[in-house]
Amino acid sequence: MTRSQCIAPDTVAPPAGLYSHAVLTHGTGRWLHIAGQIGTDRAGQLAQGFEAQAHQAWTNLVGVLQAAGMEVSDLVKVTTYLTDATDLPKLGAVRAGYLGSARPASTLVVAAALAHPDWCFEVEAIAFRPD
Repeated sequence: MTRSQCIAPDTVAPPAGLYSHAVLTHGTGRWLHIAGQIGTDRAGQLAQGFEAQAHQAWTNLVGVLQAAGMEVSDLVKVTTYLTDATDLPKLGAVRAGYLGSARPASTLVVAAALAHPDWCFEVEAIAFRPD
């Protein structure tokens, strides 16, 4: 059984980055809704700077996936929040390091602030794994 299928119609411009316009899931399975992950480690220490926070947040997200018996390839939707648009070039490299060839549907939001003034990055996701 196919886990998921990326949808990329030729009637729409190709994705502008490492994502798919849509991901279609097939059959019955398990859904995992992952809350926003930020750049704090297990001890609650906030990483310093955008890249360090982004790496830690993605590490946290991957850890949540693994705890649920899932992998990055099971991601079907990712929403990323950052507070400074000048960090966009750094984001692509960080994201690629964790996603590999996975191309979940994605949304990027540049917000004036996140819930805490020291946070500059947050990522949330939805994953699906067929039975």
